[in-house]
Amino acid sequence: MSGLQLMIPPFVACMVLAAMLSYLGLHVIAREVIFVDLSLAQMAALGGLSALLIHVEADSTWAYIFALFATAVGALLFALTRTSPKEGREAIEKTLTGSILWVTFKPTIVKLAAAYVALGLFHYFFRHRFLTISFHPEEAERLGWKIKWWDFLFYLSFGVVITLAVPVAGVLMVFSFLVVPAVIAFMFTRDMKRLAYISWGSGALASVLGLWLSLAGDLPTGPLIVCMYGIVLVGAVALRKLMRAPA
Repeated sequence: MSGLQLMIPPFVACMVLAAMLSYLGLHVIAREVIFVDLSLAQMAALGGLSALLIHVEADSTWAYIFALFATAVGALLFALTRTSPKEGREAIEKTLTGSILWVTFKPTIVKLAAAYVALGLFHYFFRHRFLTISFHPEEAERLGWKIKWWDFLFYLSFGVVITLAVPVAGVLMVFSFLVVPAVIAFMFTRDMKRLAYISWGSGALASVLGLWLSLAGDLPTGPLIVCMYGIVLVGAVALRKLMRAPA
């Protein structure tokens, strides 16, 4: 297998993750809960790693159930308040850095894509509620909506996304995918469609650059992608300053 062929599954995985996480990141920035993803990612990691204590395999269905349950507890808290010796070290390292380079189409990417399509349809169907609560909470209060209930549904769906993303990308990459593209988008516009386009585009650009440099330089993929997100953010800041500079 050539190096280029090796990078195809990670590329697809990054595009799937960027599509969903960059959109949710817009809600995170609008709600001013920028570290909620790290908190839920850590809850998911806690649940998954706790499963090791009863000798559950790290990538098994039961490990996901443990992670999802822990994340659901975290989602409830946010809504209300706005190892085994053999595998322990490897599981913790994987939780932090992910395994994006070794991701495969079956079952990981297929499962990830199917779940994100379902969650994407859920958010699309209830987009008016979620967008209003995130961007115009006073309007949602005026309409008498049960905001805590809708917040719980949002954070729970968010938790499902994080639970599925952390084993693939790791906590640091998930944070980058979620927050950096959204921050970049908010620097240039407040229009919802443009926010989505800029967020998705910047996330895809950083991912492609990270994968390409990883292949060209034979460097660790996950950390390099995180670095590229930082560089793209710095570039966006510089571009914003140039746009504001007097002619």
